[in-house]
Amino acid sequence: MAVLPEGFALPPLPYLFALAVGLVGVAALLVRRRPPVTEATVLALAPWMVLGSTLHVLYVVDVLPAVLRPLAGAPAVYLTVAVAAGATWLGADAAPIRETHRFLAAVGLVALVPVVAAALGAGVGRGSLRLLPSLAILVLSALTAAATWTLLRRLRPGVVATGRIGALAVAGHALDGVSTAVGVDLLGFGERTPLSALVLEFAASLPTAPLIGSGWLFVLVKLVVASVVVVALTETVREAPTEGRLLLGFVAAVGLGPGAHNVLLFAVA
Repeated sequence: MAVLPEGFALPPLPYLFALAVGLVGVAALLVRRRPPVTEATVLALAPWMVLGSTLHVLYVVDVLPAVLRPLAGAPAVYLTVAVAAGATWLGADAAPIRETHRFLAAVGLVALVPVVAAALGAGVGRGSLRLLPSLAILVLSALTAAATWTLLRRLRPGVVATGRIGALAVAGHALDGVSTAVGVDLLGFGERTPLSALVLEFAASLPTAPLIGSGWLFVLVKLVVASVVVVALTETVREAPTEGRLLLGFVAAVGLGPGAHNVLLFAVA
């Protein structure tokens, strides 16, 4: 059985070397400067989380220039965005900018808009643009995330200590779960991640599959796992806010990135 997702491939050595040097350099400078890691800072990284996954959509639909294409494959695209986001964070922290998080979020959004526009333009050019399924996914994901977060706060009131980052983590995994379920059950897409594919295959073997499909179990698993992790990190956020917020941000990225990728890919492919 495959362990790595389908399409996982390292870029050519010169690109890999440049990315490795950039990542190590940015990480070392961040550790040295130790910019404040507030809730607002982590939330400001959300556009960057989406940027990586949307860049990969351009890679999938093959509209990137050849010189940039190796930087947008998997996993290179995540290293590319990490270096860019880290460098932006360092620049904002070093410059006389009072609200670093606003600058960080603004740059991420400015970079994100043309990428999404290019993907939508590719869909128009190919005659494959369909926005309705993606819009439906966004609405269903928002409702699912809101219901899950409300229930989680009632069952575990202490989870409010994770703040908006905890809510973002739940929302990100709701988006990933719902988008995957819709893609598999209604749009004819497959799942590239082996572990996720196992969950979907198991659900497809149940007697309920002909009636409600196989995606429902994936949504349930994603929400349960995300909720458990957010609850588990509650004490870390209280006792070590910097580490706790960064860990929660990583959890959010693991859901938000693939979910955003699905939403845009379904719209243009």
